[in-house]
Amino acid sequence: MSNPRPVTQLLDLCLWCFMKNISRYVTDIKPLPPNIKDRLIKIMSLQGQITDSNISEILHPEVQTLDLRSCDISDTALLHLCNCRKLKKLNLNSSKENRISITTKGIKAVASSCSYLHEASLKRCCNLTDEGVLALARNCRLLKIIDLGGCLGITDVSLHALGENCLFLQSVDFSATQVSDNGVVALVSGPCAKKLEEIHMGHCRNLTDEAVEAVLTCCPQIRILLFHGCPLITDHSREVLEQLVGPNKLKQVTWTVY
Repeated sequence: MSNPRPVTQLLDLCLWCFMKNISRYVTDIKPLPPNIKDRLIKIMSLQGQITDSNISEILHPEVQTLDLRSCDISDTALLHLCNCRKLKKLNLNSSKENRISITTKGIKAVASSCSYLHEASLKRCCNLTDEGVLALARNCRLLKIIDLGGCLGITDVSLHALGENCLFLQSVDFSATQVSDNGVVALVSGPCAKKLEEIHMGHCRNLTDEAVEAVLTCCPQIRILLFHGCPLITDHSREVLEQLVGPNKLKQVTWTVY
């Protein structure tokens, strides 16, 4: 039986060379079959080569995963996702600086087209507002993971919407946002409470012990709970943690002693 690896390696090498000269061949991308496009998307994503101007050529209706963390794109690129109705994972995280070119307009466009979305990673998309999260919560009800860390325009409205609409939510990150206890209580009072396993709410200056106690009381499956850098949270949360949670239940927990 022949070994397919050399063929695979040759294909990747060809696609790598293709990507290096993408400006010359951009109009030749669209006719490529989906399996070849998927490989090209992965290579171009890693190299940050997907842009507003070429994304329409490389996308196809069967795309299920799109990692654009390293790509310099804007709402213009997201508008081209209207035909990617099978998309399940979208990563727009910014690991260092705020991403200002992605706004509520682009996220609303994604929400209206990609109802099967399971993961939405939007860390440091600082021009995203509650309106965009509301659209995701109402239209993408299969969401399991959402990362809103550092999205400075996010408030309790977003957590209310997620808690009310996203029954399958397992992991949510709203660290370094403007949320308050009311938002956290609303989130864990919703139908997703029984499935939530991971909550990141560090560096939220408005949160108090009430938020921590609500999570520990309402979320029996919680495994990761991060609430460090919250100046209004006191030692009472640590005491509640010891009272309500068994010694082997949490895999990771962080808090700051003030």
